[in-house]
Amino acid sequence: MTLENNAVTWDWLKLLCVTIMATLVFEHSQLDVRISELFYNNGHWLLEKGAQPYAFIFYNLPKVLLILLAVYLIAVLIIKYRQSRLNATTLNRNKLDKFLLPLPMREISYLLIILAIVPATIATLKGVTHVSCPNDLVIFNGDLPYLNLWQNIVAATPARCFPAAHASAGFSLYGLVFLPTLRKYRYQIVISVTVLGWTMGLYKMLFGDHFFSHTLVSMLLSLTIACALAALFFKQSIKNKTHSTNDDKRHTGINLSSIEHSNI
Repeated sequence: MTLENNAVTWDWLKLLCVTIMATLVFEHSQLDVRISELFYNNGHWLLEKGAQPYAFIFYNLPKVLLILLAVYLIAVLIIKYRQSRLNATTLNRNKLDKFLLPLPMREISYLLIILAIVPATIATLKGVTHVSCPNDLVIFNGDLPYLNLWQNIVAATPARCFPAAHASAGFSLYGLVFLPTLRKYRYQIVISVTVLGWTMGLYKMLFGDHFFSHTLVSMLLSLTIACALAALFFKQSIKNKTHSTNDDKRHTGINLSSIEHSNI
């Protein structure tokens, strides 16, 4: 394995380190509280929880769309699998192709796993950390004291607010970034998914359901999981890309050498 290949394969570990660092920075500072104070004025949050049409636009609609996307991907995967097993005719394939996502089965499987495992991981962590929501804290007219992460884990309160689960559903689309077929669109995808996830996260922050760090860690953790699984799913693709790059460099070197010799 080349140095370049190894660097790509272990990018997820770098992201995990950044996630841990971000958690510690916000854990030992008042940044979360200061940011939430921007959304809290005279004993009231900027937005009332469940207020319409905001709840539909920023909570219900994204969840429904992501569920429909997962159902669509499952249907596409089943159809593609049946086509490969039954050796369907070209005519039948052409009729179905216009309704199918033009991605290989391996990439669709990866995307489905990411859509499932990212929210599941975040939900599991919420049940372990026991971190309170801002609107439950005394400093924001709630009943619970503001504790650090370790104190919340030890106290084992019923609270389940860290990391942010709702935003993680949007951030799970980071899986699209690592699809080899969509590689040339990865920067546009990163921007779009980041905007989507933070829009969903900001909505919850506006009525005190989450601190800023809850959404930030959710984003970084989602990216870490997507990157780690991509290293497993597309390991051969990464190797092929590296070998192709090395071959291009060698061919370029040979061509330059030939030109130099011909000039002599």
